[in-house]
Amino acid sequence: MRFFFFLSLTALSLTAQDTIMEEIDDDLDIGGDIFTDFNEELEVTQIQEDERFWRYGRFFSLYLGVGLTSFDGNRGLLYKEDPPGYTFGFYYFRDFQSAFGLGIQYTQHHFNIDRPVLAYATNTLGFVEVTALRFYLGYKYFIDTTNLSTAITYSNPYFSGRLEYWYLTNNFRDQPAIPDDTGGAMGVSLGFGLEFPVKIKEAYINLEFLAHSINFHDKYTRDYAPVPTNPNGYGFSDLSGRAYSTTLSYVVNWGP
Repeated sequence: MRFFFFLSLTALSLTAQDTIMEEIDDDLDIGGDIFTDFNEELEVTQIQEDERFWRYGRFFSLYLGVGLTSFDGNRGLLYKEDPPGYTFGFYYFRDFQSAFGLGIQYTQHHFNIDRPVLAYATNTLGFVEVTALRFYLGYKYFIDTTNLSTAITYSNPYFSGRLEYWYLTNNFRDQPAIPDDTGGAMGVSLGFGLEFPVKIKEAYINLEFLAHSINFHDKYTRDYAPVPTNPNGYGFSDLSGRAYSTTLSYVVNWGP
């Protein structure tokens, strides 16, 4: 009797060991480990996101707009704006939140030196026309508005950053003998914008605000400084200052 009882315990022990070994084998099986399951879940999620983007997203956007560019600092004190400025841009959407683009903007300004300054002490300079042409590479990051209010979701808010090249031309209208003063400068800009749909996926109204930091070629010019005989008189010690732009654009889109 004891012999049969011992055999039963031995059989149960072997069965338990077999069960444990099978579970260990399942865990070590490459086709059933947690990493594979996790990757499969990621792939399914990515496929679902891609399908949603193909259905509701947009691939390309063409921006046609008008706007105003102003300055602060001494350049802002000297310059007067001649709106509107014009803009043309093209953006590619990588997904719902990221877009990369390039574009061009053109603005006009002017100033009038009707009193003696350092470089023109004997003959006042007069009216000067300024044109600013800028090329840019841009990035837009659209905020995820899934859990925000309907009004915010409808406006499609985003942050914007650009790398810019400015080409500035000063045309001395009252002094035709003086050649145009031209120069290029690199700059960066940061800001934000809103895009209101006219027709989902097809057309939007875009409103964008940017602050620009540019190292203009005439940033530290002393041409317009006060004359030495009157150091506290009319003039500008330099032409430092940042730029600020507001642009209103009509956006045409192409989707999947």
